[in-house]
Amino acid sequence: MNLHEYQGKEILSSFGVRIQRGIVAGSHKEAVDAAKQLTVETGTSWYVVKAQVHAGGRGKGGGVKLAKNLAEVESISNDIIGMMLVTPQTSAEGKKVNQVLICEDVYYPGDSEPEEYYMSVLLNRNTGKNMIMYSTEGGMDIETVAEETPHLIFTEEIDPLLGIMPFQARKVAFNLGLSGTAMKEMVKFVTNLYTAYVKSDSSLFEINPVLKTSDSKILAVDAKVTLDENALYRHKDYAQMRDLREENPIEVEAKAAGLNYVDLDGNVGCMVNGAGLAMGTMDLIKQAGGEPANFLDVGGTADAKRVETAFGIILKDPNVKAILVNIFGGIVRCDRVAQGVVDAYVSMGDKITVPIICRLQGTNAKEAKELIDNSGMKIISATEFQEAADKVQEVLAL
Repeated sequence: MNLHEYQGKEILSSFGVRIQRGIVAGSHKEAVDAAKQLTVETGTSWYVVKAQVHAGGRGKGGGVKLAKNLAEVESISNDIIGMMLVTPQTSAEGKKVNQVLICEDVYYPGDSEPEEYYMSVLLNRNTGKNMIMYSTEGGMDIETVAEETPHLIFTEEIDPLLGIMPFQARKVAFNLGLSGTAMKEMVKFVTNLYTAYVKSDSSLFEINPVLKTSDSKILAVDAKVTLDENALYRHKDYAQMRDLREENPIEVEAKAAGLNYVDLDGNVGCMVNGAGLAMGTMDLIKQAGGEPANFLDVGGTADAKRVETAFGIILKDPNVKAILVNIFGGIVRCDRVAQGVVDAYVSMGDKITVPIICRLQGTNAKEAKELIDNSGMKIISATEFQEAADKVQEVLAL
């Protein structure tokens, strides 16, 4: 589950990570009030207005701007809220900005020049250990840094059983070229950041940039946080942070119906039971010349209501030209699934405008095929995996 910057910063702050302070606002008037409150709390007289969307590269799209007074806060917030923000991580259409974060200015003058670093915490699946990735090249796309100057990217692997050791936090600070107060601050920052990552059950913490201020404070200017949805039952407060406006509406509807659905860019809708079979089905569709339009796992039950819901969700994608139903009847009986498909077809009527290929294997597969073949519905039955793929290819060629 992705979080907004201000939500990620709330989690970081709760674990003692110093952050660039800010207040979220949903209108230009709220933005001005937030700026006034921020001045009282922090003493800042300049403000950074940041669009809150689930996408990186906001600055490049005009979603992050500096305001030097309250009039500019109002004007900039009015321009950003409601805009369709296009960044390298959004579609060409962009994402609508519903709120902005009004932040304090942390690039103030002082004894030394501010410096920006990159830092993230994630799981290294190759080693089974957590990893801190960091670089002196903060504020830049890490992909660009990796491609052009890979020697400037450092990693520190941490045994999840032992946790981060003091020497590892000092090593990070040393490799970033810090000393004195800044080094002590960075050691504390890294330690608390790793603690936040583990205890919040996150799958990614990315801070770009981490800032050394002119008076040697270390703080998170940005925060990209992805939580592990499988662990949300342990964090009811984090679950409340979900912003459904930022998610694919079809995926939201499917989740509410208890279906595992992921929207893709293809032309063949898939309705399958079991993640492994779903992946195999998508591979076979590609081999047959099609492109999967979705990943949809209906789970262990496939009654008429559930099948109808699945069909309705798949058909909301205008790119779908055919639907492949591929069910293995291990626990569930194939004839019951077949009846569910037929009943759903009858119930939906004219709403089904594309060919349906139905392949059922397992318990009572023979009876299921007979039921579909004798239903009088425009459903194409198949027995073998390859046969189903060939029939998909045939209907796409029509």
